[in-house]
Amino acid sequence: MQFLISSCSFATLWQYKKYNFVKMARGLHFCAFLLLLVWTPATTAQLFPALFILGDSLVDNGNNNFIGSLAFANIPYNGIDYINHLPTGRFCNGRTVADRLAELIGLPPAPPYLSPTTIGSAILKGVNFASGAGGILDSTGANYINRISFNKQLEYFSRNKQALIQQLGVNGADDFLKKSLYFLMFGSNDYINNYLLSNSQTPKQYSPSQYQDLLISTYSRQLSTLYNLGAKKIVVSAVGPLGCIPSQINQRSQSDACVDYINNYIVSFNAALKLLVARLNQELPDAIFVYSNAYDSVMALINNPAQYGFKVANAGCCGVGRLNGQLGCIPLSNLCSNREEYIFWDPFHPTDAVNRLLAPALVNGTPDQIWPFNIKQLASSS
Repeated sequence: MQFLISSCSFATLWQYKKYNFVKMARGLHFCAFLLLLVWTPATTAQLFPALFILGDSLVDNGNNNFIGSLAFANIPYNGIDYINHLPTGRFCNGRTVADRLAELIGLPPAPPYLSPTTIGSAILKGVNFASGAGGILDSTGANYINRISFNKQLEYFSRNKQALIQQLGVNGADDFLKKSLYFLMFGSNDYINNYLLSNSQTPKQYSPSQYQDLLISTYSRQLSTLYNLGAKKIVVSAVGPLGCIPSQINQRSQSDACVDYINNYIVSFNAALKLLVARLNQELPDAIFVYSNAYDSVMALINNPAQYGFKVANAGCCGVGRLNGQLGCIPLSNLCSNREEYIFWDPFHPTDAVNRLLAPALVNGTPDQIWPFNIKQLASSS
């Protein structure tokens, strides 16, 4: 989790094939990955004119503050390690992986689309459309009442494009969108807040393979829509190992270990997603879709936490119940004393320390982490 990409930067792909980096990465596992993160300095040059974020609570930085959702993060202890130590609407103690990515490519964090201040020149470095509980399917996240699905985020993106046209003109907006970077993170909620949800009717309608096919076919149409709206450089994140998050261990594991059958669902979905990325690269002219292997990157941390400076791999730093996995981070939650030692911030989300490790793999990583380009290479592709 190799396919031939279409016209863009064929020489780069030839180098990958020539040196067979995938086999090399398997042999080295993730030792080289962490050495890369430790020794590679942050990029300060601006690599793209803008960064657009579409996704769920893993990258939401405040949109759910404005929609009356039960999935909201604008309360302590969230944000305890962010600027001024205050909550911002991020489901994290500090920065999301999207925030960290923006830093590494020389851009400020993309402002949340629904913020009343995200107007005028504020949209010229990018916009964040992500929403906690949002998913590929419109039905996903209904248990949280309000959320912004991928389809709705695409509608907002289309409106944002019109605002760009007003400022830059049609040709200027088209060129701006073509050269910008898009980072997508969807699929987690389609499992934990849909298919795996207690009393959900979805598993009665679909087998696991049928549900996966539904997600992939829907995702394919949505990615094509984003492309038709002007996006050309699109990073699509795999779903992480959901069977290892404190929420699912709390509900489904008696041994405090990962839930294998859930991870099996996700491994299969990610394999289909990587095939989709390859197909879209072949079918859509000038498209450059990139697959980010978040599953293996996170699983490496979970399997060997001490190697990466962590001590706790199966419990949330902030939460309620066994392994802090029953309820999310609220003011009366348990709060760990050393947040840098935890992989998970709450029942669902990684800590700032994890996001600080994962983001450089997007920019500098090997084909085992991000395929077929890393973001530095993507920036120079036409």
